[in-house]
Amino acid sequence: ARHTGPPDGGWGWMIVAGCFLVTICTRAVTRCISIFFVEFQAYFGQDYARTAWIHSIVDCATMLCAPLGSLISNHVSCQVGIMLGGLLASTGLILSSFATSLEHLYLSLGVLTGLGFALCYSPAIAMVGKYFNKRKALAYGIAMSGSGIGTFILAPVVQLLIEQFSWRGALLILGGFVLNLCVCGALMRPISLKEDCKTAPEFLEQGYVPETEKQDLKRMFICSPLIKLWPHECLCYCSWKEYDFLLMPGFMVLAVSVLFMAYGCSPLFVYLVPYALSVGVSHHQAAFLMSILGVIDIIGNITFGWLTDRRCLKKHRYFCYLFAVGMDGLCCLFLPVLQSFPLLVPFSFTFGYFDGAYVTLIPVMTADVVGTSLLSSALGVVYFLHAIPYLVSPPVAGWLVDTTGSYTASFLLCGFSMIFSSALLCFARLAKKIKRTHLRSLAGNTALKQHIWTNGAIAYSVTAELDQKDVEFLAVDKNSFSNR
Repeated sequence: ARHTGPPDGGWGWMIVAGCFLVTICTRAVTRCISIFFVEFQAYFGQDYARTAWIHSIVDCATMLCAPLGSLISNHVSCQVGIMLGGLLASTGLILSSFATSLEHLYLSLGVLTGLGFALCYSPAIAMVGKYFNKRKALAYGIAMSGSGIGTFILAPVVQLLIEQFSWRGALLILGGFVLNLCVCGALMRPISLKEDCKTAPEFLEQGYVPETEKQDLKRMFICSPLIKLWPHECLCYCSWKEYDFLLMPGFMVLAVSVLFMAYGCSPLFVYLVPYALSVGVSHHQAAFLMSILGVIDIIGNITFGWLTDRRCLKKHRYFCYLFAVGMDGLCCLFLPVLQSFPLLVPFSFTFGYFDGAYVTLIPVMTADVVGTSLLSSALGVVYFLHAIPYLVSPPVAGWLVDTTGSYTASFLLCGFSMIFSSALLCFARLAKKIKRTHLRSLAGNTALKQHIWTNGAIAYSVTAELDQKDVEFLAVDKNSFSNR
């Protein structure tokens, strides 16, 4: 059935539950891969740098292939895309349990599992946006809290599995657990919204496109029913239409800001524990700092989503997102002076809360910029933009630590990167507001010039009189010239 707008409930809560499980099976499992590092190092006899590439490749592949997940969900179905992703991710984890070298793990655990996660992650998040509007931020907060909750629960479970069945047995069991993505995919019932189903005559009558593009529009709608037949020309044409938001100024600014934000947030999760150990914090306390981050991240997901759905803040989600990113940047700037456990605990609380806050608002911000109908494709691009910073920033931060002998330069670079991301969006919004004010003033001046003066029952147009005088003057001047 076609809905005039998102239902904001009903089966939508099952979509939220499915997305919650997807974030557990993708993001939480990715974080738990770091628990295997010590086992991989001991078994393969490699250093930390080479072993750390496994986590980087998983993260990078998940984000790099996100547009592929959006493409499959748009042209086949979200259900098929997520089920296929679950099979690939599970296969990658099972093959990793038979690994004989790190290179084997790079391909199976890094590339194959990361590709499977990519096919699941962005389509599931986009489905939540299609089912919710008024309570969109709260729905996203609940759905994406699966990352923190999953990490909190899975981390000790994975450690116990390694102790009982070795790392090979633990990976095999995780492979079976990730098959639950196929169940999540079955929950993603498609929905048809009115804005997704406009016909060509409706677009043409309402003047959405210029005359020169009407034939292209008709061609696109003729292609739409045939997409399932996969004709090459139609598929390419319709695919391009799904990505024309890339030329929108608002989306381009958001894309650049996401690059800096992703660079700033990634290294802290890798180097917080080593930094805490370097300033004299015990191993148990350092691990507790990461647990605090995970738990407070959940609280940030849900409470910030609920707050920004309130009437007083709903119109200001843009600035709430800027505030959250900027606060995380400030936390990174102050981190080098926090050199004891009692000082690092408040840092974990603050950073974890605002990290959960802005992660919840990323899909909401994207939907506000491009609209619900293009959300799946836009989210694929947004998460694709996370890939390179996620791959590059931890090694760059490690190089700075090796070069300078301290973590100060790494954390300062992360902090300034996130603050620049926030400031860029702030300046873009101010420039848009100034431009809008300028256009309004121009419109007011134009209306003033064409103001109609009324004298009794006769109305005179000042501009019309001036135009008439100009015509008469030209006519007289022409006659005088011909007489000569």
